[in-house]
Parts: sequence; structure tokens; C-alpha cells
Amino acid sequence: MTTPFRRKAIAVAFAVLGLTLAGGGIAIAQPAAQAPGQPAARATSTQPAVTAESTRSARAALKASVGTLAASNVGTVVNANGTKARGTGVVIKYGAGQYEVQYGYVVSSGVYQATIGRPDACCIPPGGEIVVAPRLSTPNAVFIQTRNSAGTPVDLPFHLVVHTY
Repeated sequence: MTTPFRRKAIAVAFAVLGLTLAGGGIAIAQPAAQAPGQPAARATSTQPAVTAESTRSARAALKASVGTLAASNVGTVVNANGTKARGTGVVIKYGAGQYEVQYGYVVSSGVYQATIGRPDACCIPPGGEIVVAPRLSTPNAVFIQTRNSAGTPVDLPFHLVVHTY
């Protein structure tokens, strides 16, 4: 009596395995559909190459600094076009939504906080996203990238705070 149950169990197991494999193959063959209301795929998350001008500017800022800082907090407010509205640092704009802010001392081991914000006291800033990271190959700079809510790189004004210790 146990033999028919074993045979049925084996047959069911093979049937489930076959349907699982067939269903998985069909799902793989079909193009991936984007769920409604979901943003598009994000643009590249790599930084642009460091230019010779950026390297010269960073070295000059480090040479001009006096002494070493034990701990500091600095803030920089940047317009959407890449010009500095107020604060410290030198701003370099690379492309749509790509900025570099250089300081007169090493900030690579610091803490960075950026937010989209207008440089004036008027109005609410535009919606979007902002990310900040240490600038590759430039120890005294921070890299900032801004995007709209759909993930497309776009120029947005922002506020940046750097804390070093």
C-alpha cells in the first residue's frame, strides 16, 4: 500500500519541479516590465574624472592653508549653476548635477551632509535627490550629485556641511 503513495509523491514532485522550471524559463524570456509609479533606472553613480584644473586648484588650496585643524565644521551654499552663494570652499561644476567643493585642508575622513536648498530666503526648494561622497583622488574635496525625483541628473541648489575631526 505504501508503494502507490510513494509513486504518486514522486510524480507530484517531478510535476512541481517541471512546472517551476518551465515557469521560471518563461519569466526569464519575457522583458522586465517596470511597475507603475516606479522611477526610472538611476543614472550612473560614478564620479567624473578629475581634471588637471581641479588637481591644480586642490593643491593650491592645500598649500594656502595655515596649520592643521583639530576639528571643524564648515558650510557651503551652492547655486544650481555651480557658483558659490556663501560659505567656504571652491566650487567646480562638472556636468548636469555634478559638483565638487574643495577646501583648504583634508576632508576625506570627515562627515558630509548635503541637502537640496535655495541660496535665498524665498520659497521652497525644488524636489529631488542629492548624494555626497569623498572626491576620488582629491583628499581636500567632496563630490555632490543632484537628481530630480525621476533619477535624472539635474542642476539643483544645495547646502553642504562638512565636519572634520
